[in-house]
Amino acid sequence: MKLFIETERLILREILPTDIEGMYELDSDPEVHKHLGNKPVTSREQIADVIDFIRQQYIHNGIGRWAIIDKKTKDFIGWTGMKYVTDLINNHKNYYDLGYRLLKRYWGQGIATEAAIASLNYAFDKLNADEVYAIAECENDGSNKVLKKIGLTLIEKFHLDGIEHNWYKIERKEFESKKPNR
Repeated sequence: MKLFIETERLILREILPTDIEGMYELDSDPEVHKHLGNKPVTSREQIADVIDFIRQQYIHNGIGRWAIIDKKTKDFIGWTGMKYVTDLINNHKNYYDLGYRLLKRYWGQGIATEAAIASLNYAFDKLNADEVYAIAECENDGSNKVLKKIGLTLIEKFHLDGIEHNWYKIERKEFESKKPNR
């Protein structure tokens, strides 16, 4: 198992096949998927495929989403981190995308913010990224609040799968100057 980052409360590590139950709980919850296209998974086989896809991203792109683990309890909380996007989205491709998704019982505790800041640090310090993007459905108040709090700038709105989304960006120099809780 590869450990990427430890924060005050969290361990961010590679997603493992043994994370299937936590990932299933996360992605089968309709409330978690409310702003993700309303398509929760219905089987553990779907999650096994997701885990395999993420693990292939580690190999092909050198990065992929990470499991968020509670440092004290060792419980699976959700995922965070960078994904290298090679598909065309909002007229962009070949870019780092910041993301996070938490089990509902962990919402509102600052975990997404803590994990996202650690992910940005990794992107700029270890991946040597020049810029990082993020996408949030316009109606997703929680995610939009986190992205603004950690220093990303809303660039524009765009439609993805027929739903209006916000497109965010932060450049290295901007990140360095803001240093959100570094």
